[in-house]
Amino acid sequence: MTQDDRHHEQEPETITIGATSPLFDDEDEVIEETVENGKRIRRRGIYLLPNLFTLSALFAGFYSIVAAINGDYAKAAIAIFIAMVLDGLDGRVARLTNTQSAFGAEFDSLADMVSFGMAPALVAFTWILQDIGKIGWIAAFIFVAGAALRLARFNVQIGSTDKKWFVGLPSPSAAAIVAACVWVFHTFDAESLGFKVLMTVVVAAAGVLMVSNVRYHSFKEIDFKGPVPFVFLLAIVLLFVLISIEPSVMLLALFGCYVVSGPILALGRLNKSRREKRRSEAGGQNAQDD
Repeated sequence: MTQDDRHHEQEPETITIGATSPLFDDEDEVIEETVENGKRIRRRGIYLLPNLFTLSALFAGFYSIVAAINGDYAKAAIAIFIAMVLDGLDGRVARLTNTQSAFGAEFDSLADMVSFGMAPALVAFTWILQDIGKIGWIAAFIFVAGAALRLARFNVQIGSTDKKWFVGLPSPSAAAIVAACVWVFHTFDAESLGFKVLMTVVVAAAGVLMVSNVRYHSFKEIDFKGPVPFVFLLAIVLLFVLISIEPSVMLLALFGCYVVSGPILALGRLNKSRREKRRSEAGGQNAQDD
């Protein structure tokens, strides 16, 4: 057997999906290659269902920007939360229907950049940050840049980090805290210096936290398919009831707690490591004295 024959046998069989359909006559159609069960699969075209959710999230982010330009800040904030829900569904739908793809992952990141990067920054800027001048647009840009860097880092770290934790504040949560602040405070006196300073700090801090090394709980270890205690379901019902009473205030409180949880846990781990270091140093000193 020649070397070429052995090389030919080692190559996985190539199967092309979608090549015979008249919908794929265009040579510029999207083509993805994956290896499944030792066979190289070439797919032409994109999966419709999960990408429809991603497209809907993108539309919600775009609508949020348009609503903010028109001065309807409540609708702008609500649209960002709708984008969050749709963004959480597209990946789960893709996994449940076995329609994950590289195109879907890239499309999702681009949609997230609009919905959770550009939209919150522009909503906050058109509402109050533009009144501050240069400091206002700098704070908005810090948020946009933080979201872009956060998404890029997340894409290259997939599969190499602990799924239990997010490194840096997730962009949807950063968008949520900004949107919730706008939703709650937009009916107040926007000319107040206190609100201007508050929103400047919130927007800039959220942008910095996105690119920080502060760890946030991802809740990905929760098994929604397995059995859970009855009290867990009761807690979820109670959470929905509380949110329905005053959605804007409760969402602000919920995501505010999540945002500050990262730095608090980081400080706790830092203090714990310092105490352990002092104990080890004290133990070493006692051993030398003996």
